[in-house]
Amino acid sequence: MRSAILKTALSALAVILLAGVPAQAAAKPDTFSLPNGFQPEGIEIGPGPYAYFGSRATGDIYRADLRTGKGAVVSKGPGTQSLGLKTDGRGRLFVAGGSAGNARVIDLRTGAVAKSYTLATGTSFVNDVILDGRAAYFTDSANPVLYKLELGRGGALPAEAVKIPLTGAIQYTTGNNANGIAPSPDGRSLLIVQSNTGKLFEVDPSSGVTTEVDLGGELLTNGDGLLLSGRTLYAVQNRLNTIAVIRLSRDAASGQIVNRLTDPRFDVPTTVAAYGHRLYLPNARFTTPPTPDTPYTVVAVKP
Repeated sequence: MRSAILKTALSALAVILLAGVPAQAAAKPDTFSLPNGFQPEGIEIGPGPYAYFGSRATGDIYRADLRTGKGAVVSKGPGTQSLGLKTDGRGRLFVAGGSAGNARVIDLRTGAVAKSYTLATGTSFVNDVILDGRAAYFTDSANPVLYKLELGRGGALPAEAVKIPLTGAIQYTTGNNANGIAPSPDGRSLLIVQSNTGKLFEVDPSSGVTTEVDLGGELLTNGDGLLLSGRTLYAVQNRLNTIAVIRLSRDAASGQIVNRLTDPRFDVPTTVAAYGHRLYLPNARFTTPPTPDTPYTVVAVKP
C-alpha cells in the first residue's frame, strides 16, 4: 500500500513539474499553402513570426504565422495588385501597387488603408519598396524613376511622393527593368536589380545617379526580390528558380556571387524574406496559367 501511495505521489509531482515546463515547440513548417487563386508576389516578415503576402490578383494582404503556416486575409485589396511589401515597426505596411501606378500604406491593426499615393499615370509598374527609416523608396519597372515617400517626425506620412529620375549607368529597355531594391551594406546608397539585363546597380538616393556594381562579369538575369544581410545580398532569379548569394564590398561597388541556391519546391519564387535561420519565398508560378483554384505555396530554405 505504501508503495502504491508513493507511486501515486511521485506521478502527481511529475505532472506538476511538467506543467511548469513549456512543451518543446513544434517544428516550423518548411512549406505551407496560401489561398487557392491568391497569386502571391511580395513577402515581408515581422514584427514577430508573422509573414505578409500581397496578391497580384486582388491586392489582398494575407498574414501567416510561421510557427504553424496558418493565416488569413487581414486587409482586403482594391482589386489591383499588391507587389513589394515592407513593414516599418509602427504597425504599417507599405505596398507597391504594380500596374495601378500607386502605393498604399496599410494600418495592420485594422487592415484599413491609412494613405494612398498616385505615383504615376499612364504605363507604369510600381514593383518593390524599401524603407531606410527616413523614407520609403519604390521602383518602377516601366519608368526610370524612384518614388520617395519622405517620412516626417514620428514617421508622419507625407502629402505626396517625390520622383527621383534614375540617371547614369542604368538604361531601360524592353521588358521588366528596375525590380528589387535593398540598402547597401554601408547604408549610404540603395541597390536595385534590373531584371531584363541581369545587372545590379548602386543608386544615390538623393540624386538618382546609378553606377553598375562590378560582379566580375556575372549576371542576375530575371533578378527579382533582394534581401541584404550584413554584406551578403540574396537576389531571387524568379524564372531560374534560383537565389544568387552575393558577397558585397562594404561600399557595394563590387561583389562576388559565392553560391546559387535552388530547391525542387521552387516554382518561380519572386522574392525573399528572412526569419530565424531560414529564408522564405512565395512561389508566384508565373509559368502556370492562374485560375481561382490554382494552389500556391511558400517554401523555406536554409541559406
